[in-house]
Amino acid sequence: MQRFFSRVVDGLPGFRKDRLERELEQAREQIVHHKKQIRDLKRRLAMRTVIKPQDIVWIFGAGRTGSTWLSEMMGELEAHQVWFEPQLGELFDPERLSIGVRKGQDFVFHSRYKQVWLRAIRNFVLDGAGARFPEGARVLVIKEPHGSAGAPLLVEALPESRVVLLVRDPRDVVASALDAVERGIWRGDAWRGMYGGDELDGRPDTFVEQAAHSYFRNVRNAMQAYDAHRGHKVLIRYEDLRADTLGTMKRLYSELEMVVDEAELIGAVEKHSWENIPEEEKGEGKFYRKASPGAWREDLTPEQIEIVEQITAPLLEEFYAGS
Repeated sequence: MQRFFSRVVDGLPGFRKDRLERELEQAREQIVHHKKQIRDLKRRLAMRTVIKPQDIVWIFGAGRTGSTWLSEMMGELEAHQVWFEPQLGELFDPERLSIGVRKGQDFVFHSRYKQVWLRAIRNFVLDGAGARFPEGARVLVIKEPHGSAGAPLLVEALPESRVVLLVRDPRDVVASALDAVERGIWRGDAWRGMYGGDELDGRPDTFVEQAAHSYFRNVRNAMQAYDAHRGHKVLIRYEDLRADTLGTMKRLYSELEMVVDEAELIGAVEKHSWENIPEEEKGEGKFYRKASPGAWREDLTPEQIEIVEQITAPLLEEFYAGS
């Protein structure tokens, strides 16, 4: 081919020959450049570890249930990474997206095209995880308490993933949230935005009502996702995690069918135990507050207890009957 072009070029007038030779040289340079780009891309792809759906562990439930504590212990283990509250569920909350509402076929989330938009949700999560953890992870823990309303779609889009449903007595959850907001330690935090502004404005009972509704909605949707999930899953109560942390962590990994080194797990539990939290970081008005199940009896008024119990009655019956 090179000899053919040489003969053609040799037979052309001088000015045309010079122009074609320049164009030929430019074409050669472009080919060399594109080959280098291809080699670089192949090298980058070979180095990149893709996050696999089966390596994802969701922590669903609600805020103030011990999800930070749990994810910190899991994050200590070898090849574990923690994606801390990406709030993916805020994007894919079925109620907010009006999924299930009768709408025309042009509606982007019409059931007829469910496999299309479920695949889009799947790719969105995996691409986001891959971008944030380019070196990969044997286990990617996604701590998603505030996005648990979207748990049903997230789990359906990634059926190979594993699910932890973390629950806590809603009365303790609301008492903890109320204390934090009253003392101003969550100014600007997502919790404060959920409940209507930065201040209580002398209406703590209104906050209690809103917090109870938020807890109920998140945990209800997380339960829906948990019940529908056919993959590996485990239900953890905060009270059990507090009473027997190591035993509960062993059960978590056993039911998720994930192998971990026992000595490493013991070390993670010890490092993040309540007793090892510095005294100045725990107590009333601190992020690490009491860790005392049942403290709601002292922290809430009788009227506030009644509000929480009425709103969250199905969950209390399911997990805390008789308490």
